[in-house]
Amino acid sequence: MSTPQNPVVTTPSGITFVTGGTGHVGANLVRRLLRDGQAVRCLVEPGADRAPFRGLDVELVEGDLRDYDAMVRVTRGVNHVYHVAAKISVLSPNDREFKELFDVNVTGTRNVMQASLENGVKRAVLTGSFSAVGYDPMDPSKASTDSMPFWPFDPAVLPYAHTKALAEHEMLKVVADGLDAVIATSCSCIGPWDFIPSRMGRTLCDFANGKVRAFVPGGFEFVNATDLADGHIRAMERGRKGHKYVFATAFHTLEELIVMWRETVGPRSRPVMLPAGLLSAVSKIYSGGLYRLFSKKTPRLTPGSIRILQMHRHADTTKARTELGWQPTTMREAVRDAYEFFAAEGKIDRGSLVSVPATITR
Repeated sequence: MSTPQNPVVTTPSGITFVTGGTGHVGANLVRRLLRDGQAVRCLVEPGADRAPFRGLDVELVEGDLRDYDAMVRVTRGVNHVYHVAAKISVLSPNDREFKELFDVNVTGTRNVMQASLENGVKRAVLTGSFSAVGYDPMDPSKASTDSMPFWPFDPAVLPYAHTKALAEHEMLKVVADGLDAVIATSCSCIGPWDFIPSRMGRTLCDFANGKVRAFVPGGFEFVNATDLADGHIRAMERGRKGHKYVFATAFHTLEELIVMWRETVGPRSRPVMLPAGLLSAVSKIYSGGLYRLFSKKTPRLTPGSIRILQMHRHADTTKARTELGWQPTTMREAVRDAYEFFAAEGKIDRGSLVSVPATITR
């Protein structure tokens, strides 16, 4: 199939609806939309913390993704939809958690997309996950394109990834019925406005607070939160109906990320690299149920996440660059922005910034 050289640009107008605005990706997207002058309506769960919206000129509406009638109500009068919300899990769920993952990520996506079609929404963008992008099982490090079919058989493919793949399928079913929608795929996101914070954000905070003692060899594709928000906007304006676009700023090992973080926060700790097999065995015991009994904190590394890091998965972003004109920045900028945000939020001690010669290259 030939690639369009001059895709039609559609500038959104009217009300733009966003789900997941309290999460890391959604919070960055909402601020970009407001900066672009768009009128934004955000979904919030009843009783949810609204601090991430403080000071923002947005319309807040309550509703549950699993309630189709509620989604019809909150998308009424909307021109464009960004469905970012999802339940994220890197653990082995119990029966109740399996049901919640499916209901939120799969049924919730179907509800938002079907409601968008019913209400005549002009275009929708679904936030996808790189975990639901296929790869070569014989060579997982080979760069994955958006067209590679999802590979469900590796033990590293967690239930969350399955639900995100199914969510794309539900969206495409509604596209077949007439909805104009595209998929903006996110890799591991780093940057500001990480209120909850995300798993990677918590890890960065732990390092800055001297709580990270060890890490494993391995790497993954990361995306600057600013780049990801820009990718969503471009997918909305230029993306081809029913197509998927992968957004990744750069591949980095955990060791490289630690160097970048140390450049910003200073040498507050010096974690050691442990063999992946050893840490995987320990985390398997812990994540297998002990953490539920003895800890209120979710483990940073699980057997599944360690396996993913060992795969050294890479992303091919050619399609996003050529069709959407998307140009990523650097992860060093993302790390610096994340530091400034966490310091301002009081999640880490600002201390004294240090200037360390750059040792990481893209």
